[in-house]
This record gives sequence, C-alpha cells and structure tokens, in this order.
Amino acid sequence: MRTSLLSILSLALAIVLSAPLPAAFAEDGAVRVATKKGKFADVRSDLEEAIVNQGLKIDFNGKVGDMLKRTGADVGSTKTIYSSAEYFTFCSAQLSRAAMEADPANISHCPYTIFVYERAEQPGVVYVGYRRPQGQGSDASRKATAAIDKLLEKILTSVAK
Repeated sequence: MRTSLLSILSLALAIVLSAPLPAAFAEDGAVRVATKKGKFADVRSDLEEAIVNQGLKIDFNGKVGDMLKRTGADVGSTKTIYSSAEYFTFCSAQLSRAAMEADPANISHCPYTIFVYERAEQPGVVYVGYRRPQGQGSDASRKATAAIDKLLEKILTSVAK
C-alpha cells in the first residue's frame, strides 16, 4: 500500500513539474518568451515603444521573416514558418559598461536582442522574447548580467500585459 501511494505521489509530482508555464509566459532557461493575442503590427509597435520608453535607442530592426520568405526556394524549402518575424537590437550604455567592467567577455551580451513573431499556422498569437544573458565569472559579472536580464524582462512584460 505504501509503495502504491509513493508511486502515485511521484507520478503526480512528475506531472506537475513537467507542466509548461502558462502560454502567456514561458522559458526554457536560455530563452524567455511571452505570447499576446492581437495583430502582429500592433504588438511589434508595442515592443518598439517599450524599448524606447526605457530611454534606449534601437540600433537595428532585422526582418528575419522577410529573409526566410525570400530565400526559401534557394535552399529547397517551401515551408512557411512565420507570417511575420522581426528582431530589434539595442544596448544600455550604463548596464553594458557595468557588465564589461566586471568582465570584458560580457561584450558578448551587447547588443541585446528582442524578437517578435507570428507563426504562420497560428494567426493572431504574437510571440515576443529574448535570449537571456548568462552571468559567469565573478559575483560582479553575474550581478551585472542579471541587471541586463531584468531590463529585458521588464520590456517583455510590458509588451505581454
């Protein structure tokens, strides 16, 4: 009887721990992603505004969805992945300097990139996310990259609400 109860509890715990985060916000450790129902253009505009509202200047707006559409036939693919997909790159002079002063290798985190896309088979659901900066080395380095992550999360959360 005790073995059966332990087996049931173990199974229940495994199910709970393996359940995904709510669709509105998920992460796998390396990437944090949120979803928002709406039009791609509106969510994209919200993202651009959220970045600028942090006092940041967008350095580049990549149109990865357009590139994939344009080059699909060249690489032998007919699959449409996104109806739209873009990314923005930017940096915070203050946070980037602190990170690089703590560890010059933290240059790898600059510029920061946040992506936005709508999957072709899922119209009306827009994904927004970023690759989380991974702190390494000294406590100062980990603290500095955590501050960058916090900024990116703040931008993401403001768009996903």
